[in-house]
Amino acid sequence: MDTFDLKPGHENGGPFKAIDTAAAGVKISEHLPKLAREMNDVAVIRSMSTKEGDHGRATFNLRTGYLPQGPIQYPTLGSLVAKELEPDDGELPGFVSIAPYRFVSPGAYAPGFLGPQYAPLVVGEIDIASLQAGTQGYGPNLKVDDLERPEGVSLAQADARLALLDGLEGEFVSRHAGVSAVTHRTAYARAVRMMRSPAVRAFDLEREDPRLRDAYGRSSFGQGCLLARRLVQQGVPFVEVTLSGIPGQPGGLDWDTHQRNFESVRRLSEVLDSAWSTLLRDLRAHGLLDSTLVVWMGEFGRTPKINPQGGRDHFPNAWTTVLSGGGIKGGQFVGRTSADGSKVEERAVTVPDFLATVCQALGIDPRKQNMSDVGRPIRIVDPKAKPIAELLA
Repeated sequence: MDTFDLKPGHENGGPFKAIDTAAAGVKISEHLPKLAREMNDVAVIRSMSTKEGDHGRATFNLRTGYLPQGPIQYPTLGSLVAKELEPDDGELPGFVSIAPYRFVSPGAYAPGFLGPQYAPLVVGEIDIASLQAGTQGYGPNLKVDDLERPEGVSLAQADARLALLDGLEGEFVSRHAGVSAVTHRTAYARAVRMMRSPAVRAFDLEREDPRLRDAYGRSSFGQGCLLARRLVQQGVPFVEVTLSGIPGQPGGLDWDTHQRNFESVRRLSEVLDSAWSTLLRDLRAHGLLDSTLVVWMGEFGRTPKINPQGGRDHFPNAWTTVLSGGGIKGGQFVGRTSADGSKVEERAVTVPDFLATVCQALGIDPRKQNMSDVGRPIRIVDPKAKPIAELLA
């Protein structure tokens, strides 16, 4: 209600104004003016209607399409996409997660039954201490650690050590096959391949024009979006960037706005606006926007009614997600909520519907099955899902 589905004039609407955009009839928040100029490539789904209002369960649901239950280890969307689209000879991981905040739902970021080869490479993870202290930054935090050989170790020495390790692990795995052993061996193999690839230069943001870095915003999220473009250029199939909070703001100004909602959303929107709009322009300038789907989402929305602390609480009944770029017909709204924002009045969209739409836009069959850890096939998306046909280009 404070970003893409404003309710001006209603007591639930708050003080933010809606502004015109480049797309006729599409209005968004006044605090997203740069994105407003890119709306011909952006489609807003204003009618998400889900059931989970707990951070952990909702995060898991939105990222996997399923609820955590029993022994099945469901994979996150990034792992599913990497499995389908990762090239066999890829020198970088097929899934990179930039500045994630995994504390509330670690399983929502895991490869699950797909196995460790589809786990994300995590860069600049945000932990609860840095978030609460407001110390999350963008510089060294977005580096991949230990890419260089230790000082004094030659290439020949490194090769000899790796060969020795491979022999020992190979013998061990042949006698004690299991997830832990395979995970360890896979991690080493991926790391060595990446260390020796020129593609690893994608992580060096110093190679970019400082003016472009300024346009993205000198924040973890802004620089993360620039890194995402560089990784997409290198053929990485799935990159995610998390905007958890604002550096330098101890104790809050994040999206969980139980208090100070309008101050938090205004400040977060400023970070979001520069990064997202610049990402779209930058992808377009590099000829990548038509082949890159950009997904904006959280795990649920916020209550229409403003609480006594000036905040909004958890609200899965009616909320918004946004798709832009490749495979999507931009410049439109899908769905409608009531005048007070409390319910969906037109074109309700479920989690499976949303994820099936993402898959279709990427050219992935959402009905495809993968064998689970309990020995039964699981579809990428629940078969009851109905992709949003009017969004698909």
